[in-house]
Amino acid sequence: MDYKQILNQISCAYKEILKDNLVGIYVHGSIAFGCFNHSKSDIDFLAVTKSTPSQEEKVMLIQILLDLESSSPPKGIEMSVVLERNCLNFTYPTPFELHFSNSHLEKCGVNLEEYCAVMNGTDKDLAAHFTVIKTVGIAWYGKSIESVFGDVPKHYYLDSIKNDIENSENEIRSNPVYIILNLCRVLAFIQEDLVISKEQGALWGIKNLPHIYNPLIEEALKSYQSDDDFLTDNKLAERFSRYMTEQIFSE
Repeated sequence: MDYKQILNQISCAYKEILKDNLVGIYVHGSIAFGCFNHSKSDIDFLAVTKSTPSQEEKVMLIQILLDLESSSPPKGIEMSVVLERNCLNFTYPTPFELHFSNSHLEKCGVNLEEYCAVMNGTDKDLAAHFTVIKTVGIAWYGKSIESVFGDVPKHYYLDSIKNDIENSENEIRSNPVYIILNLCRVLAFIQEDLVISKEQGALWGIKNLPHIYNPLIEEALKSYQSDDDFLTDNKLAERFSRYMTEQIFSE
């Protein structure tokens, strides 16, 4: 099943569950940027509601995603439920009413009721998600993006994306493609105010970073765009991570 069919199924189910409380479903991530790769990408969306869904509704919302696991990309689906008022009047870190990703599959399997009862709070990542939605997002269902999402101050977006790569030196060996491409797009925003995808970040890095790192970035991009494994010199990757961290956090 392709991501459009999955999102259509989710939209139909969420409309049935939430009824008039559902403001809309908004897609961000690689789908919005036009670089979705079924093997390497997840399906990212926000469900915006007028008020907090009931516990019963929360369980049903997550169950829909669990039922789609076998049809979804290997990286799965990432979803947050956010109140309309917190989209219009941005606060940071941003409150959310419910969240789900593949990393929570086990917890959902053990006790879905308990998971839904406690899975709420604030999330710095939402500043980045909102910014991407405002820039290239897709209103899959519901009200227009312009009428739902207010402006995200740039310093909050920057803090959000910095937060995502602050442990890059420790994670570069275990998750090199994600870290390499993310480091590129964070520095691209710092230096040129660009809100871009991982793929676009790689192309920016190849053009703007020291040429010694070009083979590393090119290999990461090739892996991201295909089913190929990432093969590289770990020492060069670690050197790249240190260099990029210094550039990013010295700004």
